[in-house]
Amino acid sequence: MSFGFLPNEGQPDFEALLKQFSEMGIDPGALAGAKSFLESMGSAKTGSDQNLITVAALRDIAKEIISAKGDLPVGTADQDRLGQSLAIANTWLDPEILFPSATAPTQSAWSKREWLDESLAGWQQLIEPLAVGMADALANVISSSSSSLPIEFTGEVNQSPEQQDAMKAMLARLLRGFMGTLIATHLGKGIGLLANSITGANDVAIPLLKTDSGSHLIPQNVNEWAQGLGIDLEQVSIYLALREAAAARLFANTTWLNTYLRDAIISYGKGITIDVDSITRQAEEAMSSGEIDINNPESLNLALNAGLFTPQQTPAQELALTKLEMALALIEGWIDHVISEVASDRMPAFNALIENSRRRRATNSPMQQLFANLLGLEVSPRKMREASAFWCEVKKIKGADGRDKCWEDPAFLPMPDDLADVAAFLNSVTVPDDLSGLI
Repeated sequence: MSFGFLPNEGQPDFEALLKQFSEMGIDPGALAGAKSFLESMGSAKTGSDQNLITVAALRDIAKEIISAKGDLPVGTADQDRLGQSLAIANTWLDPEILFPSATAPTQSAWSKREWLDESLAGWQQLIEPLAVGMADALANVISSSSSSLPIEFTGEVNQSPEQQDAMKAMLARLLRGFMGTLIATHLGKGIGLLANSITGANDVAIPLLKTDSGSHLIPQNVNEWAQGLGIDLEQVSIYLALREAAAARLFANTTWLNTYLRDAIISYGKGITIDVDSITRQAEEAMSSGEIDINNPESLNLALNAGLFTPQQTPAQELALTKLEMALALIEGWIDHVISEVASDRMPAFNALIENSRRRRATNSPMQQLFANLLGLEVSPRKMREASAFWCEVKKIKGADGRDKCWEDPAFLPMPDDLADVAAFLNSVTVPDDLSGLI
């Protein structure tokens, strides 16, 4: 039985549901409560064979955020100016970084919407496991419940087990879709805010693009980033080009990074469970305090967004978040380290620029807020500084090429305790050239 979902769009058809449940002997008026509740939350757009988060949904939500601020077209002058900045950046980075630069792209500058279109598939693939984990946990609460459904959802007290099971299956599927919609809304808004603030295609410091995408700067955001600094635009552009080019080289030559981050999110998502008693208690407290108004569905949406019902994390989830935090910190730390190596003596304003960049990432970063809302994860500025110092020590011990070869194996990535003694960590993960002493 399809339970009223349209085969192509996976959206609930409540009229079909009413007919089906009427044929099963369930009071057709029973669905009124469920219909009102679920429609007020927004359409539940998913079927069992579809992604919970779709690229189309993300694009629509993000484009609204971009349009509200405006997206200026990229002109020939922008292409030429930022192309020169990227050329200088790559020239400086060539002797420092083992990873070669990608073939120079035909476009050195992208508009916000060009970045959006190129990154959406990467976002969808990265966050989909989280949506699945949360949706499955919510659906399991309904489908595995041994108690009867509330009367406002059934319309009558005495229903057969078959009728109850059918209603539970329908609600589980609708609520699963609602969770996908909720996370897609979160993510889409976050991506839109990022598009309005990032200065380059790889400025998010997460591998989202195709490996051959190359380096691109976003001129509108570069110009806004430079405002109020009192530093000439040429230095600002070269600094941001250095960050962009370094990130692009790293991601193009460490193709396992995307899988590593996604696997951590999968591990986190699989561990999501919902404690019904705890959530009921929290909901009752929130309603009594006025934080949730049962007649205002938006208040529930806001409560969910604020993490009101965040479940207790398991040890496996805590480990997954630690891996994520360390990977993100090591990426940012490596970028800061390598650009410092090549530009600190060349650019008079370099120290001011890198400190400004770190401060913005720490206090006003849509990326930080996005991960905080979705995963409860915040990469602290201290952790990023420690990661940068870690890479500096690795270079002293192994040289620049040895430092970059550390990215060849995901097993290399250190954990927080490893940052304190770099030499000891390197010894623990390095296979000696002479293995005779181990025989």
